Amino acid sequence: MKVAIVTGAAGGIGYATVEELVKKGFAVVGMNRRPYESVKEQFEKFGEAFTYVSGDLSSAEDRKKLVDTAEEKYGRIDALVNVAGVAPKERRDILEMTEESYDYVMSINSKGTFFLTQDVANRMIAHKINGYIVNISSVSAYTSSTSRGEYCISKAGVSMMTKLFADRLSSEGILVNEICPGIIYTEMTEKVKDKYDAKIADGLVPTGRWGYPEDVAKAVGVLVDGTFAYTTGESFIVDGGLHIRKL
Repeated sequence: MKVAIVTGAAGGIGYATVEELVKKGFAVVGMNRRPYESVKEQFEKFGEAFTYVSGDLSSAEDRKKLVDTAEEKYGRIDALVNVAGVAPKERRDILEMTEESYDYVMSINSKGTFFLTQDVANRMIAHKINGYIVNISSVSAYTSSTSRGEYCISKAGVSMMTKLFADRLSSEGILVNEICPGIIYTEMTEKVKDKYDAKIADGLVPTGRWGYPEDVAKAVGVLVDGTFAYTTGESFIVDGGLHIRKL
């Protein structure tokens, strides 16, 4: 049985990813900040195929607990899917952004993701596993949004992180890619639903609809099942055509 770690496991994309990987026969160890009792019901259907770890990605201690749990229970890690990410608690113009907001977003989206990836990569190498690492970045990695600059910067960091680890780990048989979702309907975007409903209706997204967590999870699935065995350091855009430049 192959084993995957998924961060942000209780959120929209994270939960959909857990579901997709379990369907593909993976045992999944997932982490989220929420206490287990508050999310227990949604995970019960996965039975023994899923293990939950309550923790904060910005905490070195919690990251170690997550990886140790996977190794102690299964003895190996075949895939890491870095989903966990946060938006600023308050959208503010970059001329008014606070250091507190910057540090909050970066500590999870960039720093936490980097050092979890480092830990998992070293353990894959130690066990001689030809593994897969998938980072959930965002179209915000290359699209300006001046009311949430810290988020854009953090996701640009994830994109470079993908290239760095892909370069370093290719000789170890570990493939590293990223997915850049567009406008995905999750808890994070729910608060700006009206804004994006109007933009989508006005033609912002060529496919004419919101993306859903399952759209991203399916892309994760093919990146960890060997389908793209000759691809590393690549960005897979899942945005309904949002990235297309039009005149």
